This record gives sequence, structure tokens and C-alpha cells, in this order.
Amino acid sequence: MEYFLQTQAWADFQTSLGRTVHRHSGPGWSFLAVEEKNPAGKVLYAPYGPVAESVEAFDAALAALRDVAKSCGAVFVRIEPAAAGLDPTTAPAALRSRGLQPAPVNQQPELSWIVDLDRDFKDVLADMKPVNRNLYRNIHKKGVTFRSSQDPEDIRVLLNFLHMTARRNGFKPQSDEYLSQVAAALMPAGAATLYIAELHGGPIAAALAYDSADTRTYAHAAMDDTHRKLSAGIPLLVTLMADAQDKGLKHVDLWGVAPADQPDHKWAGFTAFKKSFGGREIAYPGTWDLPVNKPRYAAYQVARKLRDTVRSALKRPTPRARTNT
Repeated sequence: MEYFLQTQAWADFQTSLGRTVHRHSGPGWSFLAVEEKNPAGKVLYAPYGPVAESVEAFDAALAALRDVAKSCGAVFVRIEPAAAGLDPTTAPAALRSRGLQPAPVNQQPELSWIVDLDRDFKDVLADMKPVNRNLYRNIHKKGVTFRSSQDPEDIRVLLNFLHMTARRNGFKPQSDEYLSQVAAALMPAGAATLYIAELHGGPIAAALAYDSADTRTYAHAAMDDTHRKLSAGIPLLVTLMADAQDKGLKHVDLWGVAPADQPDHKWAGFTAFKKSFGGREIAYPGTWDLPVNKPRYAAYQVARKLRDTVRSALKRPTPRARTNT
């Protein structure tokens, strides 16, 4: 799989935001890393990178990342070695042995859900829950149609539905400005496509997907709550998958899912939705930090832990004073 966050299209988008991007490669390895700022100072971040074909190639990529970080004055490198030639069961020990430390939080999902498309689409459908197949095959009888767009202006359809969902569920979506910039940078280049479900010509659901050389990533989706009973989001996603296969892509990455042993996880609801399309889980080593300026990184860690301790203390309920009766 080629991870979209390691593609030239993502590099171009980051550049359009005014960020400095570094792309390097060598025998069996490559990475895209973005300069960011955090309380420690400058950070070099490689989302789902570096990519390496072997452990030896991973070590070479790590050395190159360290050199770039030193040259640009980064305090540390933050990596997410999704494809680094490491055995997933021993990856944490292997990363620690190379001087890496687990980041405070995972910036990208540690678990994702993949639907493989390198087979007859009838077999893809057969792996889905029956309700998904039936909706895909029959929803046109209810007047629902689907279209795709690479016109950045159409992102407004998705933004409107995201606002509705945010009000209904009380979450904060990414800003209109950010997603509009995503659309402006990626849609005309063919790296992003908006899929829209319409009822009698009016939009009722939308989903934005990113494409790498072999993988389509299901990135953002929302629908009009007025037409929730139609469940148009299900056949919309199947349409997105069918179109990906028609374009020769091998996988659809449905992005983050909750661990199976955590039924109360905040992602449990849409994890069940994603798994209803068939597929397989893929686990990554998570987000790791490679200190470059070790004194500055150590000070950052101390300050972060102190801040977390204070926040935890402030959240504790104040003990009630005992009164005599």
C-alpha cells in the first residue's frame, strides 16, 4: 500500500499551506516530512513514514531524517513507521533500541480498516453485510443517484453536512478554510474526489476520498439528517469503492477504527459501520519521537508531564467538608 500522507500530492498541499516539506529517498526507502511547531520548538513530522522495504533501509531513512532535522534546527523527529520493514510484534522494542520514544499521543490512527479491491467486485460485495449490498443495488428505486466531482467549489456540499453533524453530535470538525484548501490543492490534480448522493437532484450525503498510486483513503463524510432513513451513506461508500476499482486501485483504506476489546471506545459506532463493508484490520507501531536536541527534548517531556499532572489534579472533584449533624 502507498500511504497518501507520503505522496507528492500531500507534499504539494502542505506547501500550499506555507509549510516547509522535505522529501528524500534512497535504496529501498523514502520519506515526506513536514516542519511543524510545538511547545518544544521546531519538529520534523513524517506522517505514516518513513517507508522502507527492510530493516536496513529503515535505518538508512532514520539516519537521513536525523540529518534533515539537524540541518533545519528541529528538536526531534516524529515518525509513524507504517511500512518500515519491521515485524509488528517486535516493532516497539526495535524502535526503542534505536533511541525512539513513544509520542504522548498517536497523531494518526494506530488501527485502520482495509478493503481489498484486487478481485472481482462481486466478491467485494459478498463480504459486506446483506443490508449494504441491498442498499447499493436498490436505492436508485427511491430516487437516489450518485455523482463524483473534482470541482473544488463542490466542497461546500460536504462542509454544510459536516456543520449539521457537528451540531447534532457535538464534535468539532476541521475548519472550512482547511478543507477548502484541501479541495483547491488536491481535487483539480485528481488526488481527491468528492462523492455526492442526491435525492431528486438535491444533495443528501457527501464523502471525500484521497488517492495514492494504489489506495483510496476514505477521509471525510457526512449526510443530511433529514434523510437519515435512506441510509445513503452506505451505497455512497460502496460507489466510492467501485469507482476506485474501476480506476485500477487495489485497496480502500477506511481509516481509523477502535480496538475490538474496547466496546465503549469513542470510535465504536463508526468502527461497526466500517466493518460492515468487509475487510481486514491493519495495525501500525504508532507515533514515535526521535530526539535530536536531547536536552531540549528532555525539558519538553518534563514540562509536558507537569502540565498533564496539573490538568489531572484540576479535574479531580473537590472533597466535601464533613459537617456535624
